Amino acid sequence: MFNSKTQEIMSRKILVLSLALVFISSCNDQPEKTTTAVEVEETIDTNSKNLKGTWELVGFYNYKDNVAVDSFNTSSSSRQLKMYTDTKVMWCKHKPADSSEWFGYGTYKYKDDTLTEVLDFGSAVMNEVIAEKKAFKFELQLQNNRFQQIELDEDGNRIYSENYKRIE
Repeated sequence: MFNSKTQEIMSRKILVLSLALVFISSCNDQPEKTTTAVEVEETIDTNSKNLKGTWELVGFYNYKDNVAVDSFNTSSSSRQLKMYTDTKVMWCKHKPADSSEWFGYGTYKYKDDTLTEVLDFGSAVMNEVIAEKKAFKFELQLQNNRFQQIELDEDGNRIYSENYKRIE
């Protein structure tokens, strides 16, 4: 009925079609992975009003006369994370365009609206800062899954804030 050349062509077509179906069916798994990521994010305790966890820097506020007058989001080309345990803090900044490393490690305490971080060591750049100043004191505005650490001047006036969201 079919000669061997026709059978060979049909076999190749079936093979190509089978591979295409396998490829297409493997692509269908992608939405399931996205759903899983969303489910994991939704498991964050939204009633947790404490610093323990992992936070990502999402933006900044600039202040004038203690009022936020300017805000901007972080750049998509860099990323800064902070992690708090019961007593320790570690932060790191990933900025591919900058060859210097940025991280710090130490202890922290917060009470009411004050956050104090005392850094023990950090990257080469941060160790220079730590040699001059180990303790960093901020005004803290803590919500369930967001916080702002606000830098104050010597008179207690707000200068700028780093704004974080909880990611774990």
